[in-house]
Amino acid sequence: MAKKEAPQTPEKTEGFSAGKFFQGTKEELEKVVWPSRQQLISESVAVVLMVTLSATLIYFIDKLFGWASGQVFG
Repeated sequence: MAKKEAPQTPEKTEGFSAGKFFQGTKEELEKVVWPSRQQLISESVAVVLMVTLSATLIYFIDKLFGWASGQVFG
């Protein structure tokens, strides 16, 4: 039977470095593909419309159940 190698331990780091953290953050943010102004506006409008539609639907369902419970228990 082959002998298994011991798992390697990761190298020890010197600790937290604010400079390296911000440099890494900046590098990652440069990789982000930001939406265009038009895309941002259209998707924001779509989100607001869906939230409004969902809230309205929940409101009417709540009113329906309130009316129904009033008929049964009132």
